[in-house]
Amino acid sequence: MGCNLNQAMPVFLQRLLPNAAKNIPMRIRHFLTAILAMTTVHPMAAQTAQLSIDTTNTAAPINPYIYGQFIEHLGRCIYGGIWAEMLEDRKFYFEVTDTYAPYAGLKDTDYPVVGASPWEMVGSSEGVKTVTQDTFVGKHSLRLRSGSGIRQHDLGVVAGKEYTGYIWVKSTGEARLRVTLSSGGKDETVTLDCSNDDFEKLPFAFTAPATSDKATLEIFGEKGELVIGTLSLMPADNVEGMRADTLELLKELGGTIYRWPGGNFTSGYDWHDGIGDRDHRPPRKNPAWTGVEHNDFGTDEFLAFCRIIDAEPMIASNTGFGDAYCAAQWVQYCNGSADTLAGSWRAKNGNPEPYGVTYWCVGNEMFGPWQLGFMSLSQYQIKHNMVAEAMLEQDPTLQLAAVGAFGIINTDNDPEQAKSGLCWSTGMLMNCADDMHLISEHFYKGRLPWDNSERYPLAEAATQLKEGIRHLAEGHRKLQASLPNLNGRVIPITMDEWNYWHREYTYGELGCAYDMADALGVAEGLHEYFRQSDIVQMAFYAQTVNVIGAIKTSRTAAQMETTGLVLELYRKHFGSVPLKLETDFGPLDIVAALSEDGKTLTIGIVNPTSEAKTIALSLKESTTFGIGTSWSVSAPSEHTRNEPGKERIVDIERADGINAANGLTVQPLSTSVFAFPL
Repeated sequence: MGCNLNQAMPVFLQRLLPNAAKNIPMRIRHFLTAILAMTTVHPMAAQTAQLSIDTTNTAAPINPYIYGQFIEHLGRCIYGGIWAEMLEDRKFYFEVTDTYAPYAGLKDTDYPVVGASPWEMVGSSEGVKTVTQDTFVGKHSLRLRSGSGIRQHDLGVVAGKEYTGYIWVKSTGEARLRVTLSSGGKDETVTLDCSNDDFEKLPFAFTAPATSDKATLEIFGEKGELVIGTLSLMPADNVEGMRADTLELLKELGGTIYRWPGGNFTSGYDWHDGIGDRDHRPPRKNPAWTGVEHNDFGTDEFLAFCRIIDAEPMIASNTGFGDAYCAAQWVQYCNGSADTLAGSWRAKNGNPEPYGVTYWCVGNEMFGPWQLGFMSLSQYQIKHNMVAEAMLEQDPTLQLAAVGAFGIINTDNDPEQAKSGLCWSTGMLMNCADDMHLISEHFYKGRLPWDNSERYPLAEAATQLKEGIRHLAEGHRKLQASLPNLNGRVIPITMDEWNYWHREYTYGELGCAYDMADALGVAEGLHEYFRQSDIVQMAFYAQTVNVIGAIKTSRTAAQMETTGLVLELYRKHFGSVPLKLETDFGPLDIVAALSEDGKTLTIGIVNPTSEAKTIALSLKESTTFGIGTSWSVSAPSEHTRNEPGKERIVDIERADGINAANGLTVQPLSTSVFAFPL
C-alpha cells in the first residue's frame, strides 16, 4: 500500500522524539521538531491571514541608529565580558588580609560579586603586608617577603591556549619571585628576578596545561623583599585589550551605535580617571553598582572598541556629581585639536587626531532618586542648560540627548514638581528645548527580580516591549504638539535603554538569561520601532554583554543569546523604508519595508503561537514578485536558550527559493524576515 509522507512522518517523529530525546543531539532534535510542526499543520491552502501590500504607501525612513546598543560599567558587561583582563582587583583597591572572604553577593552562582580582596595569602601571612606609602597606583601596594605570596582563584583557561601577563615590582636589593598558573592539577611556572628600587614591568607568559574554570595564579616570594604595584593576565589573542571571542560576536550582532559609560554609573564617573597609562589609572569603588572600577576601559578604549566593531559612539556625560566644566572638557578631549588643553592630553595618550564624537547624552535618569546627584526638575532644567551650552561651546556640531521621563512625576521627592503636575519630559521640553536635539526615554518590561508575581503568559509577554514603545511614541506626539514653545518642532526620541529585565542573575550582577519567548518580544519591539519611525530616531538595546545582555560569556567562551539573534536578523536583512500596513493579523505581528533602492520588498513576521501559520500575500499595484529568501529564528519551546561553551541551539536559518504565490509559511515560536526582488 502507498504511504503519504505528510501522514507518515508526524507519526514517526511523535514516537521517536520522546523515547530518544536523550540520545539525539539538541540541534537535530530542534530540526526534527520543526519538521513535525510543518507536517502536522493544516494544509497550505488553510491560510491564517491576508496580507495586501501597497509599495507606494511608505512611512518615514528607519534611522539605522534604531539598531543601537548600550554598555555600562556594571556587573560583567565590560570587565568579564568585553575586556580581556582575567584578574579581579589587580590594582589592590582592597586591603589584602589573612581573612579570605572575597565574595559579597551572588555567592551561590558561578559569577559571584567581589566585595573584598580576591587575593588569598600563601605561606607566612606575616610576609604579606598592604602598604600605603609611595604606592604605584591608588591607595595600596603590596609588600612580599621571601616565603610568602598571594594567589587568586576562579580563573578560566583553555588547555593549550597562551596567556600573557606582567607584574610591576620594585625591591631594595636582589629579589626573586615565582609566578605559577595552576589548572587541572598541573602547573606552569616562571621565575622573575628584580633588583630595581623603582617599579619595573616584568612580563611573563603561560600555555595553560589544562582547561578549567577554577585555575589559580600565584605570586610567591622566593628571595629578598619586594613590593608589587599591579599585575595583569590576559589571553594572548586579546584585541587591544578586548576579548577576541566577544568581539567576534559583537561584529556579528551588528550594532550601529553604542552608548557608554552609563547608565547610573556615569553620574558618579570622573572621565579623567579613565585616560592615560592604564596601569597608573586609579582603582575606585563602582559609584553606582557593586565591585571595583579598574578604570582600564576608558574613553580611548571605548572609541577603539567602536572602531573595531564599526559602530558610531555616543557618550553619556555626568550631570549627577559632574558639572558643566567637566562635561565640556570631555568634549574637548574627544573633539578638540591637539593644541587645546584636553586635546593635548589625548595627543599625549597616542591619539593626535580628534575623534569627532557627534552624539552625547546630557546625563542619565536624573529624574530618579536612585541617581547620584538627583535633584528637582526645576533645578535640573537649569543644570541641563548650563551643561549643554558648555558642551556646544566646545563643539557646536554636537547632537545632544536630554534626559526625559514621560509621565513620571516625583511626588515624594520633588514637591515642586508634584505641585506643578508636570511630568519630567514636559518640563524639559518646555524649558530646555533650545539646548537639546533629542529627548531620551528609558523603559524595561518583564517579571522584574524584585517582583514575586508569576511570569506573564507568552501571548502577553511578547507584546510588552511593543506596547511600551507605542505608549511613549504616541505620548510624545500629543505632548510635543501641545507645547507652544516648540511651535510645531518635533524633537525625536532616543530610546536609549529598552529591554526585558527579569529572571534570576545567572551571569553575575543583573546577568539575566534570555530565551525564545524574550526573542519574540524583542522582535515585536523592533516592529513597533519601524511603525514609529517618524518620531523614534534612536534606540539602544540595554545592555549588550552579560548584564541583561544579548551576548553571554563564561570565563572562556561567548555565545549569542536568542535576543541577540533577532537583533542581528533585522539589522542585516530588513529594509529601511517602512510600508504602512493594516495592523490586525490576529496573533501575528507583521511589518514590511522596501530596501533603500526600492528594488527589494522585505516582510517581518512574528509568530508567538505553537502552530505554524501561512499568510496569503498580494501587491495592490501591478508590481510582481521574484523568487525570495527567508531568514528565521525559531525554537521548539519558548524556554529554549543558548549558553556559552555549548553548541548553539537557536540560530538564524536561511531558506531560498521562496515563491510568494504559495503564501508565506512561518514556523511556531518564530520570527522571520522574507525578502523578494520586485
